[in-house]
Amino acid sequence: MIDIGLGHYLGVAAILFTIGVFGIFVNRKNVIILLMSVELILLAVNINLVAFSSHLGDLAGQVFAMFVLTVAAAEAAVGLAILVVFFRNRGDIAVEGVNLMKG
Repeated sequence: MIDIGLGHYLGVAAILFTIGVFGIFVNRKNVIILLMSVELILLAVNINLVAFSSHLGDLAGQVFAMFVLTVAAAEAAVGLAILVVFFRNRGDIAVEGVNLMKG
């Protein structure tokens, strides 16, 4: 049976981080996919924090991961609220129209 070690967790995190960065660079028209890509990047960071915390026997990484989860949840809530208001005003969620908004 194969032991799952630190390298496996880092590999999964690297794959998730790469998918997130790839999603941001490839798709610049859909705001929802941009938000999901940012969430994937934050998830990869959390996997790294928890993996290193477990490997080193220190709880600081897991506590910091909880703060990152809190920021990710707030980012998702604020981002979706902005999207709802933007959709009500413009009728679409294309990124090109964001610079036309005036506050």
